[in-house]
Amino acid sequence: MRKVGIYYAFWTHEWDVDFVPFIKKVGKLGFDQLELNGGTIVHMKAQEQRDLKQLADDQGITLSYGIGLQKFFDVASLDETVRRCGLDFMKKMIDSVANMGGGMIGGTIHGYWPSTLPEELDSKESCWAQSIKSMKELAPYAGDHNVLLNVEVINRFEQFLVNDSHEALAYVQEVDHPSCRILLDTFHMNIEEDSFGDAIRRVGPYLAAFHLGETNRKTPGTGRIPWVEIKQALDDIGFDGPMVMEPFVMQGGQIGRDIGVWRDIVKDPDLDALASESAKFVRENLV
Repeated sequence: MRKVGIYYAFWTHEWDVDFVPFIKKVGKLGFDQLELNGGTIVHMKAQEQRDLKQLADDQGITLSYGIGLQKFFDVASLDETVRRCGLDFMKKMIDSVANMGGGMIGGTIHGYWPSTLPEELDSKESCWAQSIKSMKELAPYAGDHNVLLNVEVINRFEQFLVNDSHEALAYVQEVDHPSCRILLDTFHMNIEEDSFGDAIRRVGPYLAAFHLGETNRKTPGTGRIPWVEIKQALDDIGFDGPMVMEPFVMQGGQIGRDIGVWRDIVKDPDLDALASESAKFVRENLV
């Protein structure tokens, strides 16, 4: 059965926070999974990582991890020093997740975020080649550590390397390793894909995880994303991975700035109630 998850940052204004309160609450709100910031995990002590995983186990919650690599960790950089720094950072994250029992790392793990094509370039081919070279090193390393790397397909306004399902498929097929898979996100798909269903069916068995959000990043079930079409396509490919909602409705802090939330998308929100209602919607319409 598909697990239903949520990203911790729905409740926060900053990326680096104490994850414990969210692990303790999400099960009561109807979730099976909580996605955390992999960048924060890297900087925790090994015992702290294991304690966090034990807490999640005690609560019956699966953990997954997301990251938008910073510019100085850009694994697609044409500067080899920067690229190697990115590889070192990603390997530390893989080590950290392995220390917590393994699992999925998704997001902009193939370049940095947010980013655009360097001004001196007219084509992304050279950055693509650097990214592929990095992933061909990272994927086997991840596989050896019981970690799956999921390349997230990001819209053109936030990243430039992998913008739609066609490019995602080409990317993972070029990497050609079972520990490199695809993460689709309905928010980004709404911008880039001609058809939600066709995109899902196109990537098929390469789809390992799925992010859920409305066109304006509200909680699933409150907008106009075609969930019936999406459910049919997920069924068609036999998708059994996690579905993690990634809504952002609050302005303020580094998260609001990075995501581009310049107003309160929901006025005076009861965040727990919104999350719980959306978890129920996802179970009734997508599981």
